[in-house]
Amino acid sequence: MSLKRQLLIAAGLMLLIPWAGLQFVLELDTALRQQALEQLHKQAERMAAAAAAGLEDESPGPAHGPAIYARPLPHTPTIDGYSDDWPGYGEGSTEPSGHTEAVSWQIGVDPDYLYLLLRVNQAHPVYFDPGRTSQPYESVLLIWQDGEDTTIRTIRTAAPGPVTGWQADLEPTPDYRIKGFWRARANGYQLELRLPRPADNGYFGFQVMRPQADGTGIRAVAGTGTNPLPRLITRRPELEARLSTHLLPGQEVTLLTPSGWADARVAMTADPPARDFDSLGPLQILEQINLNGLRALVRQFQPEPLDLPTADTRIDLSQLPREGLVRSPGGAPRLMALHPLSHNRTLILTQSLDQLLTLSGSTLGRVIARSALLVVVLMLAVLGYAGWLSWRITRLQAAVRASIDDDGRIIRLLPAPRHRDELGELGHQFSMMIARLQEYTGYLESFSKRLSHELKTPLTVVRSSLENLTHTPLSDNQRLYINRAQQASGRLSGILQGMSEAARLEQSFDHAERERFDLAAVVAEAAAAYQALTPEHRIGFRGRSEGCPVTGSAELMVQLLDKLVDNARDFTPPQGRIEIGVTRDQQGRSTLTVSNDGPPLPAHLSGEIFNPFVSLRPHQPEGHLGQGLVIVRLITEFHGGTVSAANRDGGVVFTVTLPADPG
Repeated sequence: MSLKRQLLIAAGLMLLIPWAGLQFVLELDTALRQQALEQLHKQAERMAAAAAAGLEDESPGPAHGPAIYARPLPHTPTIDGYSDDWPGYGEGSTEPSGHTEAVSWQIGVDPDYLYLLLRVNQAHPVYFDPGRTSQPYESVLLIWQDGEDTTIRTIRTAAPGPVTGWQADLEPTPDYRIKGFWRARANGYQLELRLPRPADNGYFGFQVMRPQADGTGIRAVAGTGTNPLPRLITRRPELEARLSTHLLPGQEVTLLTPSGWADARVAMTADPPARDFDSLGPLQILEQINLNGLRALVRQFQPEPLDLPTADTRIDLSQLPREGLVRSPGGAPRLMALHPLSHNRTLILTQSLDQLLTLSGSTLGRVIARSALLVVVLMLAVLGYAGWLSWRITRLQAAVRASIDDDGRIIRLLPAPRHRDELGELGHQFSMMIARLQEYTGYLESFSKRLSHELKTPLTVVRSSLENLTHTPLSDNQRLYINRAQQASGRLSGILQGMSEAARLEQSFDHAERERFDLAAVVAEAAAAYQALTPEHRIGFRGRSEGCPVTGSAELMVQLLDKLVDNARDFTPPQGRIEIGVTRDQQGRSTLTVSNDGPPLPAHLSGEIFNPFVSLRPHQPEGHLGQGLVIVRLITEFHGGTVSAANRDGGVVFTVTLPADPG
């Protein structure tokens, strides 16, 4: 495993720290939600007791039966027949408390009055005619009840405009407590009324009356109905005031009637902490982003909240969860607790999760967020350091690889290290080692030349002395010893000549003149002469005899071919075949091959036979140093090519590949 990968794994293990912190936060969030739910139940119990104290003298009323709901109006509407000051007007249309095909209506209350907005669809309404009171006409019947007293009033008009209520006696009497405005519309009329507000949990209803088609009477076409009279339900300010004293920021309480109508609803919003983002520094901004991410993670791992069938006016009690995490349509999750009251009423208390410790931006949340941010920064720093360290090691590795060629020769020194650490010291030691190896290699390469130079003079003296002794009278034993000495000096002379041949060749490269010549023609001419000189082997030529241009030295290429053919003759059995060939590929590269019959190359030495003092001859003659293939390699490299050796069926093939001629 690479060092970079090891450091990457070590840096990845640091993620266990924020993971463990997240697990702690999730466990803490669960514990806090459970604790908050218990406290919410206790608070709901106290609020239920406070609400029940205000309902002691109130009759429970029927759990089922017709009812209409009147919303508390945020401001007193102007009685002008328009709906622009009613809730919902800015959203495109008035929000009806109820509607049928013929009529839609909206009911609201303030502390003193009840307000009714009617929109009636009637193409040609028949108005009241004071001269013909018996003729049927369009009207609205109002009925409300306070205790045992029932009030019935009729709204009629001779023309669109202000209206009032009329008492249906033998002599109709106006009731000026009722104020209204009848305004004509394109397809009917709109009626806005203000009348006395019935007592809490009183009864109220209305009917839109319309003449029958035959003109013989009137009939009720739409409304709330009057038999039985619907109960009027609205939010009660005194009850809401009693409940609001027990509320905490972020909580909302709703008191429901037995049929699910909202009898009281109070909410206390939590003021968000004031943040002046212009005054935040970069670190604080990152901390806030990290904290928001922590909150999102906590919400992601929270249990799925139950749907809360909430509405402004009525809630279906059969679908209401008993407790736990709930969410209204389009709202955020909240904690909810239920508590029953007397008269079959139900109290619902909900609390925002933003008040919990893990989501409120508290000290612990900030500590977790800062630690997570710090771990991310540290991990990025470790990864950056790992990449930088890996780059330095890779660069040192590349420098060491580039300082030595494929044959193991040192071609350049390492650059001086720029860092004074352990890795820089390692690079310095590598540089010193390569420098010393270069000195030692240079000494070994020049040793043969110096040795041959130093031994030539004493060897010449020995050989001349032995030559002079042969001209003097000698016994048979003396002549035998002198012959042996002469043979040994001859072998020693051959050794010295082989040792200096490669050195002289490298020196000749500096003075060799490069010219363009045809490799195929040169090789074909030389191959024709080898057969005459070596009758004990079958030497043949195949391939191109011309058309292989090469830039270099033709004399050196002939010397290279001589060494390859001499090497092939040494390993080829009598009457064995030696083949010489020249080819050229599509890229213009020329290839010279010399193959011979004979024993194969050992697999472990196929790449080392071009090094000095390596020979594979089974009966190697004395004084043979294996310098022939070294000369082949030197000449090939001088021409910018490559040389290799490989086994083939029944023999060995040497391949010299030269680059394309630039001309």
